[in-house]
Amino acid sequence: MNSVRIIGGEWRRRILRFPAAAGLRPTPDRVRETLFNWLGQDLSGAVCLDLFAGSGALGFEAASRGASRVVMVEQSLHALQALESNARLLGIGERLQIVRADAQRFLAGAGGRFDLLFLDAPFHQGWIERLAPMLARVLNDDAAIYVEAERFLAGCGEWRTLRHGRAGRVFYHLMQRGETDGAE
Repeated sequence: MNSVRIIGGEWRRRILRFPAAAGLRPTPDRVRETLFNWLGQDLSGAVCLDLFAGSGALGFEAASRGASRVVMVEQSLHALQALESNARLLGIGERLQIVRADAQRFLAGAGGRFDLLFLDAPFHQGWIERLAPMLARVLNDDAAIYVEAERFLAGCGEWRTLRHGRAGRVFYHLMQRGETDGAE
């Protein structure tokens, strides 16, 4: 089993375990710290969607920082079981929903709207391009998207990159609807 540490909020320093799997890239501590500095440390009231949950690092971090609801979508049964085990360990309860589904099918049938989307899809498979046209239907007008990709992205659908960075081979982006402002 691999592990990831929650870096802030209610469950700060808690260790979460998850299975090793090909293509599973938990967002490193340093990148999560940057992301939550960009977003603000307190996500109270936010409704978040972690579309390729994997280790759950982003979704659990959002819940730890006060998100009112986090939906984690994961297709892999082994990763899903680890997410459920970690949710029980933390005692998250009703604020967290874990769904086994394909990302495209989930978005096609999603009934709610989200304030923040974590989009950390498998690289080199065209997921971001396939999902981009579906996002406006499930995201609020002022929603933010956090995207990890194998290359720099100027945007994703109607969302434009406001801030970005790079950690090794991973490019990470914070996006909002509208124009870019060139901030790094």
